[in-house]
Amino acid sequence: MDRTVVVTGASSGVGLAAAVQFAAQGDRVVVVGRNAERLDAAVAQVRAAGDGREPGRFRADFERLAEVRDLAAYLLDTYPAVDVLANNAGGMVGGHRRTVDGYEATIQGNHLAPFLLTNLLRERLTGARIVSTASRVHTRGRPDPDDFAGDPGRYSWGRAYGAAKSANILFAAEAARRWPDVTSVSFHPGVVRSNFGEGAIRLVYRFAPFLTTPQKAGALLVWLATTPAAELTGGGYYVGHRLTTPAAHAGDPAAAARLWEASAAAVGV
Repeated sequence: MDRTVVVTGASSGVGLAAAVQFAAQGDRVVVVGRNAERLDAAVAQVRAAGDGREPGRFRADFERLAEVRDLAAYLLDTYPAVDVLANNAGGMVGGHRRTVDGYEATIQGNHLAPFLLTNLLRERLTGARIVSTASRVHTRGRPDPDDFAGDPGRYSWGRAYGAAKSANILFAAEAARRWPDVTSVSFHPGVVRSNFGEGAIRLVYRFAPFLTTPQKAGALLVWLATTPAAELTGGGYYVGHRLTTPAAHAGDPAAAARLWEASAAAVGV
C-alpha cells in the first residue's frame, strides 16, 4: 500500500494505535496531535512500525481554529491526495470552557474543528475514506446548532460530550449524502484505556477494569479505513464490525443538514 493517511488525535490512545497499525501495513501516515512532547514520542513509534519511513508530523490544538486552518494548509501543500482522514481528535472537558473562537470547548474540539478540517481538505478527498470517532455516549446529549457557545450555568460534561459525539455521527452521515464520491462512516471505539479527558475523568479512563485496549479500538478504525467500500454502508455508524442504528436524534437527516449549515457558518466555510 502507498496511501496517505491522516490521523488526528494520534499522539496517544486510539489514534496512536491506529497510526502505528497503518504504518505497519505500509501506509504513509501523518501524525497530528496537540502536545508536542507526546507527539514526538508518537512519531518515533510510527516511524519504527513503518520500518524507518518518516511520518508526517503536525502539532495543532483543535480549540484554536486558526491552528486547524494551518494544519489544512500544511496537508494541502504537502500531499497531492489524502486517502484516509481519521477524525479521531477530541475529548471530554470537565467544566465549561470557551475557546478563543468563542465556542464551548467540547463541541469545538470534537466537532467544529474536524468539520472545518474536512471541508478545507475537500479537494483532496475524492475517492477517499473519512472515519469519525464517535461514541455510544451520543445517547446522552444532542447538539444545539443555534448555540455552540453553551451556557456555563447549565453545563454538564456528560451532556456536552454526548452532544459532540452525536454531532460526529450526524456529520459522518451528512458528508456521505453531500459527497457521494467519499466513503464516510463513524464508529464507537469502545471505552478505551487512555489519557482521555481531564481530572477525575482521566482517572476513570486510565484505571477502570472494564476498558478495552487502544490497540483493539485502533484496529477497528483501521478496518473501517481499509475494508472495501462496497462492504460498508456510507454514512453508517458502527459498533464493533456491525452497522448499528444510533439514537433517533443522531440519525435524523434533517437535524444533520441543519447542523451542517450551522457549523459551516460558525467556522466560515
